[in-house]
Amino acid sequence: MAHDHAHPHGHDHDHDHDHDHAPTVTADSERRVRLAMWLTAGFMLAEVIGGWWSGSLALLADAGHMVSDAASLGLALFAFRLGRRAPDARRTFGYQRFQVLAAFVNGLTLLAIGVGIVIAAIKRFYAPVDVMAGTMMGVAVLGLLVNLGVFAILHAGDRDNINLRGAILHVMGDLLGSVAAIVASLVILFTGWDVADPLLSLLAAALILRGAWKIVRRSAHTLLEGTPDGVEIAEIHEALASVEGVSDVHDVHLWGLTPQDPLLSLHLVVDAEADNDRVLREAYARLHERFGIQHATLQLEGRACLTGGDCQTPSPA
Repeated sequence: MAHDHAHPHGHDHDHDHDHDHAPTVTADSERRVRLAMWLTAGFMLAEVIGGWWSGSLALLADAGHMVSDAASLGLALFAFRLGRRAPDARRTFGYQRFQVLAAFVNGLTLLAIGVGIVIAAIKRFYAPVDVMAGTMMGVAVLGLLVNLGVFAILHAGDRDNINLRGAILHVMGDLLGSVAAIVASLVILFTGWDVADPLLSLLAAALILRGAWKIVRRSAHTLLEGTPDGVEIAEIHEALASVEGVSDVHDVHLWGLTPQDPLLSLHLVVDAEADNDRVLREAYARLHERFGIQHATLQLEGRACLTGGDCQTPSPA
């Protein structure tokens, strides 16, 4: 819903707001994360026992990853539920940003796990351990099946949600860990080359680290109020500057409550004879239709920088 506010401060100070902060998390996404969490936690114990019994670093690394996955999925579930809480006097945007914080923590956890696997694998190169390839193979195949099921559950959900994407990356790391364990067990079974276990663990760790870095980078960008992907300030400036009656656009700030929920504030300098209500209607229509921006605050001014703001920064070309 849009609201016009006139503020008698000696100049025209018109704002228009669209305060739709409904959570973007669906009940389906929450159900999928809950089911994935229980499946992951349930198999993790079997993998810990199998890795310890067989002496396989690849299995233990994957088990450690699954411990993190279960905790991360639980954190994601908590973030989903917390994000449904209504805004209050101290948190006027509500709790949706907690989803991004949870994704950031998950990404850091993945980075730590990846580094831990690398360190353990390097140690194994200098001090090889006999591995029971048959036990390792059986547990790894079962783990692969469980991980495929969890991946299918999450992949069919809302992949635009950064928290769900983080959970999917965790599971992809588990899949890679299971595949690495299967390949290593085959190599050991047929050749007796125990070094295959830490070697393939390094490959899985590299892929885990790559995915983790993407999640950390994207969530950190959102936490630092970075510009959301797919929305360019220069394009917004061009679209609004061409509205009839607008002579300048400045003090543009574009950020995201979550990566899927862009927020915008800016100043529009309008001609004295312009119809302010028409200018606002057209500006909001362009923001919604062209950029998918549902929440924006537009301030109308009779001359440039009348009320301050970032007036020294040149307008985007």
